[in-house]
Amino acid sequence: MASVLEERESIGRRVRRARLRLGMPQADLAQAIGKTQGWLSKVETGRIELDRASTINELASALHCHPNDLLERPYVTGTPSEKQWPVAAASILRELRRYDLTPVFDGTPRDSVLLWRETARLHRLRDAAANIAILHMLPDLLREARALAEVSTGHEREEAFAIYAVCCKFAHTAGHALGHPELVAMTCERAAWAAALSGDLVMAAVADWMRVWDMWATADWSDSLALSDKALRSIEAQYSAGDPLALRAWGTLQLRAAVSAARAGDAEETESRIALARDAGDRIDALHESVFDRHSLTFSTGNVQIHAISVRLEMGDHATALRMHERADPAHIAALPNSRRSHHQMDLARAWLWDGNREPALAELETAERIAPQLVRNHPIARATLRKIV
Repeated sequence: MASVLEERESIGRRVRRARLRLGMPQADLAQAIGKTQGWLSKVETGRIELDRASTINELASALHCHPNDLLERPYVTGTPSEKQWPVAAASILRELRRYDLTPVFDGTPRDSVLLWRETARLHRLRDAAANIAILHMLPDLLREARALAEVSTGHEREEAFAIYAVCCKFAHTAGHALGHPELVAMTCERAAWAAALSGDLVMAAVADWMRVWDMWATADWSDSLALSDKALRSIEAQYSAGDPLALRAWGTLQLRAAVSAARAGDAEETESRIALARDAGDRIDALHESVFDRHSLTFSTGNVQIHAISVRLEMGDHATALRMHERADPAHIAALPNSRRSHHQMDLARAWLWDGNREPALAELETAERIAPQLVRNHPIARATLRKIV
């Protein structure tokens, strides 16, 4: 984990430089994010380590820049081959830019059934947080899905656009994990475009779910909640009817809303959204059936449990977060994919550190890295937590 500490300068110095570039007094920036000038002074001089995403996003919004500018992302980590991922990202961007042009594809594209099977591999890579491998796989699959849409009609054409949309979602997740804002923005736009042509109302709600994530970067907490509710209304009928895919999307959107509310400091709204997500999880558990998750949404009872802990941390209540972890069902958490379990371990590391216990904090962070090394090495909060421990 040594590479985590090899940054050229602290985030505080980058905050100070961005503030001075705008000619903004320290007191004005502090007031804009609801902090004291003394607190901001400690941030800029490196005496306070920023280890909350909401605070970083609020600073970036007040400084009119992207959070990655303050975090100096993307990071240069991994093996020489892993560092070549921007080439794959550039290839994906090329495909997305020419979305409404005749696709360049040699031969006859496979049918939608076979292409959906290809996305199953992407699911496994996502669960392992193998984001670089996802990027390398996507250009060809995006191209073939678009080619299938070009030569098909009816339901087959709609399925081709659904596959294109879910490929955009995979690229969106990887772009966030690796710190590529252009890829994040464009995949979000193209997912919405393809979802509208897919005939799949849940896919359209998933595209809105992606936009909610992007709104967090600019600290637009109220807009994030409003967009979550818009997406929830669009699938309410399917959710009420018990459609398994709608249940997953509904629960996932409620968790998105819970995080938005927590970052806005609204504890009552946060708990309400967690409760609604828990209801969706209970309804899925009661179905006792396995359904192919074509929308690639990692939603389960275990996911609700770790989000309930995470939002407590978002609101600064680490003591309750640790107590909730002690009461959580280990079996539900163990059933989660590595990507989600690793995020949970990073949250626990922060909770222990805020509690003044460095050894368990470091142990949780090391566990997170063993579970999903690529994710942790590229995660700004993991880096901040390690620097704080050191």
